[in-house]
Amino acid sequence: QVQLVESGGGLVQPGGSLRLSCVASGSGFSILAWGWYRQAPGEQRELVAAFSRAGTTDYADSVKGRFTISRDSAKSTVYLSMNSLKPEDTALYYCYADVQYLIGAASYWGQGTQVTVSS
Repeated sequence: QVQLVESGGGLVQPGGSLRLSCVASGSGFSILAWGWYRQAPGEQRELVAAFSRAGTTDYADSVKGRFTISRDSAKSTVYLSMNSLKPEDTALYYCYADVQYLIGAASYWGQGTQVTVSS
């Protein structure tokens, strides 16, 4: 079992910045893909940024140039640096991970961290 714990959300003014963190804990796994999704009220969950299984770094068009995903494998942590935030970035941000065990694979989601962009 892998646990993903997000932190770093909050209330920020338009144009401001936040950095989200997601720590993966557990044992006996390797991460195949991980990153961030978000879901605004009344909307579907959408990909924000991720390190894919194919080895690419993917971003939603709406965040390119403003958000940066990074990771510290030694700390089992993935980050999302968000700059020039807009009110439309307001959402619950979820961390996810696709992991490989010795036998089998699984996907996990965190509980989410709220990001609110408002003046």
